[in-house]
Amino acid sequence: MAGKGIRLQYTGYIIFAAKIISIATGLAFQFMVARLATTQEYDIFFNLSDVLAYFTLMAGVVPFWVMRCVARGKPGATKTGFATNLVFSFVSTLAYIGILPFILPVLLSGLGISNWTAYLPLYLIVSLQITELYLIGLFESCLQAATPQKIGFGLLIQQIFKLALGYVLIVQFGQPLVGAITATIAAFALQAIYYFKLTASDLKASIHWSYVKDWLKGSILNIYSVVGSQIAAFVFILLFSLGGEGSRGIYGAANQIANVVTYASFLAFALYPKLLAERKNEDVTSSFKTVMMFALPMTVGAIALANSYIVLLRVELIAYPGAAFVLIVLALNALINVLSGIYGSVLFGVETVDQETMSVKSLAKSKLFKYYSLSYISSAIAIPTTYFALTTFAYQQPLAAALSVCTITTMANFVIFLALVVMVQRSFKVVVPWTALGRYLLASVIMGVVLYLLPYSDSISTTLIWTAIGGAVYLGILMLIDKEARALPKSILGELVRKKKT
Repeated sequence: MAGKGIRLQYTGYIIFAAKIISIATGLAFQFMVARLATTQEYDIFFNLSDVLAYFTLMAGVVPFWVMRCVARGKPGATKTGFATNLVFSFVSTLAYIGILPFILPVLLSGLGISNWTAYLPLYLIVSLQITELYLIGLFESCLQAATPQKIGFGLLIQQIFKLALGYVLIVQFGQPLVGAITATIAAFALQAIYYFKLTASDLKASIHWSYVKDWLKGSILNIYSVVGSQIAAFVFILLFSLGGEGSRGIYGAANQIANVVTYASFLAFALYPKLLAERKNEDVTSSFKTVMMFALPMTVGAIALANSYIVLLRVELIAYPGAAFVLIVLALNALINVLSGIYGSVLFGVETVDQETMSVKSLAKSKLFKYYSLSYISSAIAIPTTYFALTTFAYQQPLAAALSVCTITTMANFVIFLALVVMVQRSFKVVVPWTALGRYLLASVIMGVVLYLLPYSDSISTTLIWTAIGGAVYLGILMLIDKEARALPKSILGELVRKKKT
């Protein structure tokens, strides 16, 4: 099995390092867009992704099963998945182009734009991302099963190229919206080419269409999942349409900062394929500690410096004194998502429904079906509540609308997390390292107090200095009270050296 050769900690360090570097490149890219785009353009920038998500629903359906097949050593799985996802991307692109003229006037009317045809070329150009996302999703699933650390290198290639090209198009040519879209499309293309070369040998194998039959049968679950997720994401369409000009931008800017917290989850990136090959409880506990060692201080730091971070991307947010609360709530939401990700990896890793003769009945009884049903519960909570909020007290009020949506979303995600914990504990005993978590939390709280007492700054350089001070405080305290933290630098070096020798 491919999964048995995976180095859990080494892979986590590589992916996490790539994600940390991508924080700098990603925020720099967002900084260029946010500072040069108008409020209307910035709303549209996020709406493009919101709309596109509905036409990439199937992008992860086949890769879900391909990864499991590759991890278990089934021949031809990569090429079969490649061909299948290529067909899906073609159909999805045609559907997007066909439906766009009907939905675009409705979407842009929320911003008071009557001449929607002026933006039609922009929305059409974005359709190129559909094929790219389908292919990247397929390639990453194959790499995750065998050499997941290479996904980190692909991410770096994409991020660095996007930033460089974005600087030329956005700053030098003064095209924040068109430049951002062009740079993103070009960067995704380069990433896809890199992954194509890494999987070239596997793509020489024969296509086994018999796999597709089982995948499509099993994909009833995946389709059920992605539909549920996109139903839940409809709150962003409501925010864009009903929240008023700037509401989607406020939420988007805050989420760009809060999303950094979720990068800690990539320290457990290899846990899922590892559990497919070997069910070891100690792997789960180890991943739990490694992830939370970074996720907790990131969350506390985002909360403590929320007033400074929120204006990093858009100075205009100074005009919304309560915008920091959007970031605070989204930071907590990100931490909930990190925890859900760990438990989700465990649930997926111990599920064996695809090792049996799959049927609708067996799928309906599986843990995966129960897990995917949670998103529908979330939607049932979030969408009606969001609509009520945005049509009453938050209608056409950007800050109130953004704060309402992030609060409702966070509460719904917390309900899902609690249900997920119960589900996992019934089938696999997760040993939560409470003592270690207590030490991480103590160091994080002390760090948070120090950051909170520092003077407010809307200067980028000063905010970055405060961030560095907070990181130093956290690491210093943790090194004093946690033995494993003191051994971490040596452990990381040992993993990298051992990998180089092998």
